[in-house]
Amino acid sequence: MMDGRIAIPDVFPGPGDVANKRVVLTGAGRGLGELIAHGFSRAGARVALVARTGRDLDAVAAALPGPTLRFSGDVREAAFNDAVADGVVEAWGGVDVWIANAGISPLVAGPVETDPDVWREIIDVNLTGTFLGARAAARVMTKAGTGGRIIITGSVLGERAARGLSAYSASKAGVVGLAKALALDLARSKITVNVIAPGWFDSPLAEGFKNNDRLADAILAHTALGRWGESTDLVGAFQFLASDAAAFITGGVLSVDGGYLLK
Repeated sequence: MMDGRIAIPDVFPGPGDVANKRVVLTGAGRGLGELIAHGFSRAGARVALVARTGRDLDAVAAALPGPTLRFSGDVREAAFNDAVADGVVEAWGGVDVWIANAGISPLVAGPVETDPDVWREIIDVNLTGTFLGARAAARVMTKAGTGGRIIITGSVLGERAARGLSAYSASKAGVVGLAKALALDLARSKITVNVIAPGWFDSPLAEGFKNNDRLADAILAHTALGRWGESTDLVGAFQFLASDAAAFITGGVLSVDGGYLLK
């Protein structure tokens, strides 16, 4: 900066430019994960698809235009996450972006009736699985010395609870705290960590709510834009945080919710 004027660069990073990025995407076999996979692949990224069911991954990979890798296994297992990270490094030379998107959201009863095993499964997949993926990503990104991006799929339900979703809400509130702590821990390694919190999207996870008139009306009444999220509403947020334009953003939560948290 000279004489009160700021230096203007010749080129600005392109927001959402993910061409040639090496991206790991968990929960890629269906729903929003499948949508994110298409968005990144069509934008020129190489996408390593991760899900529990290999058949689902085969179907997604066959429909993508760009290079893919496939890893089927359980994100709750540390060894599996490490194998994914090492496999991508072996195949493509490194990991630039790790999107921790795998999650489950079964409706449960009230706290007295909730089976402890169901609670543990939701927390293990949504929170522990996210941590183990971030841990694997941080290891290979730190070793490479070039930094990277960790993006976690949260939910507006981590901030506004809903009946029957106590474990899910707890897990998604937990990933926000996790992301903020990881952002501090990994900043010196030039790794950013952020959360994207979708609202109510027209996806398989929301079918039980969308098909119930009472629940659907309540959701839309809380959504300022008055509609369900569509496929084109979400992917750009992930692409932005994965791009060089977001290099100075870490420890943040980006809500993509149509104003659900405003009302």
